[in-house]
Amino acid sequence: MLDSVEPYVTADGRTIGGVLMDMRGITLRFGGVEAIKNISFDIREGEIRAIIGPNGAGKSSMLNVISGFYHPQEGEVWFRGEKRAAMKPYQVARLGIARTFQNIALFEGMTVLDNIMTGRLTHMKTGMLSQALWYGRAQAEEVANREVVERIIDFLEIQAIRKTPVGRLPYGLKKRVELARALAAEPKLLLLDEPMAGMNVEEKEDMSRFILDVNDEFGTTIALIEHDMGVVMDISDRVVVMDYGRKIGDGTPDEVRGNQEVIDAYLGVAHD
Repeated sequence: MLDSVEPYVTADGRTIGGVLMDMRGITLRFGGVEAIKNISFDIREGEIRAIIGPNGAGKSSMLNVISGFYHPQEGEVWFRGEKRAAMKPYQVARLGIARTFQNIALFEGMTVLDNIMTGRLTHMKTGMLSQALWYGRAQAEEVANREVVERIIDFLEIQAIRKTPVGRLPYGLKKRVELARALAAEPKLLLLDEPMAGMNVEEKEDMSRFILDVNDEFGTTIALIEHDMGVVMDISDRVVVMDYGRKIGDGTPDEVRGNQEVIDAYLGVAHD
């Protein structure tokens, strides 16, 4: 079992709990190339944990290890106090881990509502025949799932586009729909891969607000990759910094901002 870390309350009144996920000595290789080199860090329950670094640092590879898409050659992944064996992504989803992608992965021909409903698949227990007949337990299950989805649609303020095919939406709204689909799975850990990429200033402000609201109102633990340092420093509780597959910094935004190795490798702030 993982060693428990005492919960604490942040300056803005949010509660950060014990260790939810622990990455221990993770090393990931592709052929002779080490994408991740013996990295350890944890994600605590209720926090917003950022993973940053320059292009090619290994951030997306680390997110893929967390999500179960990649299996490290060395190291251990612990989740909710138990060592996680090699799993397929759908098995990881059933554990309570959901994610969005750097490149939007939605069903363009389906409506916003139908896209978000696909996030409920891990909660659907009735068989295909029962669902096709839409009777009894299957009917009750779909109604319950629709209620969850409708609450998320209201929460993310996308009621006006709920019946619009996703392919007709502008980029910023597609990103919001992808977030809605991930939330529909009711994850314990939500992974966001560059949620602000390609957005204008107004869209970034909206997405930042929604991420903070998800964390605050749903109590969802969030780990994200993001290149906008203003966003990272504003919304994150802790930040881990990677460079060429190594961990070069880990701490609060202020601690990372003052780390000279991080400054030299990534932040680009001149020496005093």
